[in-house]
Amino acid sequence: MRQLAEVDRDAIRIAQDPQFSRWVEQITATGGCAHPIHLTGSTTTRDGVTGEILHHYDTTNEPGERLLVRCRNRRATVCAPCSRLHAGDTFHLVRAGLVGGKNVPTDVRERPRLFITLTAPSFGPVHRITVDGARCRPRRNAGRCEHGAPVSCPAVHDAADPRIGQPLCPGCYDYPAHVLWHAHAGRLWKAFTDNLYNHLAARTGRTRTGLRRTVRISYAKVAEYQKRAAVHVHAVVRLDGARGPGDPPPAWASAEVLAAVVRTAAAAVHLRAGYSRALGEHDLSWGAELDARPLRAFGGREGLADDAVAAYVAKYVTKGAADTAIGLDHPITGPDDIPTGRLSAHVRTLIQTCWRLGGLPELELLRLRAWAHTLGYRGHILTKSRAYSTTYTALRAERAEYQGIATGAGLPDAPDIVTDAHWRYAGSGHTPGAALVAAGIADDLLRNREVARVALAERRADETAS
Repeated sequence: MRQLAEVDRDAIRIAQDPQFSRWVEQITATGGCAHPIHLTGSTTTRDGVTGEILHHYDTTNEPGERLLVRCRNRRATVCAPCSRLHAGDTFHLVRAGLVGGKNVPTDVRERPRLFITLTAPSFGPVHRITVDGARCRPRRNAGRCEHGAPVSCPAVHDAADPRIGQPLCPGCYDYPAHVLWHAHAGRLWKAFTDNLYNHLAARTGRTRTGLRRTVRISYAKVAEYQKRAAVHVHAVVRLDGARGPGDPPPAWASAEVLAAVVRTAAAAVHLRAGYSRALGEHDLSWGAELDARPLRAFGGREGLADDAVAAYVAKYVTKGAADTAIGLDHPITGPDDIPTGRLSAHVRTLIQTCWRLGGLPELELLRLRAWAHTLGYRGHILTKSRAYSTTYTALRAERAEYQGIATGAGLPDAPDIVTDAHWRYAGSGHTPGAALVAAGIADDLLRNREVARVALAERRADETAS
């Protein structure tokens, strides 16, 4: 009750401030960001020839003499408003590589394109979701493992069962291999993309150099944590001519050929990771479960829809390891820093394994302790090849130009325009009352977008009907 009273008093204090309306404008401009960055400073734009000041802005007259800007955190658990914006940017980034736009030619929709999923191998049997009354891991007279745990599971698990993804026997589960696989996931993807060229050249009777002169493979991929706390990769793969998206591939290139090569290229990836005598040598590879589905050709009905794939990728890019209680959103400082309530015993053991292996001199370069909160996985959630489509930076610049900003937007972009900016960091986040008001603004903005989306869909339906 005392904490609620403090929040209420703080909210009342903010509402009674003479600059409350301007503060609300700033919060609205950030989309109701949960952890805005506070800046102080000024920007002056002048004509470089005449010296005339064309625009001047400073924070002297702002509430608290500060300007609030978005934190831009992609994780929904950290900042839902910014994560929604990031998801929208991701949708347009991926979609542009599928249908064109954002400086990508529309001809890309006619290219061979696949949506693929690569998984991690098995590190030990885990409980899995069952459907239609099937049992988890039924084995007649299976007995028990050397640790005394049953090696079978006759239970039926739905998606909400907390046992999903947990090992049947933690003692038999290969935790070091799981962590080392995560630490090398980037190298495994690199080996896979290299193999794509090698196998495509072999399948078409060309040399690798000759193939590089005729085709280029572009992709955008997102990493997702499975219930068993292992990362798997969803990727859009596109086959272009050698000069990129504006260059059509040769006539022999097809989605069927690309799908066949994806399967053989993934199966051929094997990395030898030799470490200490205690750990031994590990053969790292992709899992046996692999999916490669073509995207719908322009005007066709077979295959996955472009917008559906882009939305699918955008949905996962805002999720971190913490969203499904798989990991944490922040690094840990030691084993005692690992939460005990929210994380499963399986995940805690993976984090502890990262910390233990990170202390070995021979594994120092993997920086396992720095990435223990992500279970050893140190790659970006979304990555793309350079020629796939646009960039986040370009999308943000386009949005800023469209919306206008308080620091001089709308001025001509000419060589004789000089901008003098002086900004410094002054803090971040909200007071308790401000957080309450910002959350309400974020909810209102989200509700307005939903209403506008429904209205637009109804108007398009009416136009189609008429």
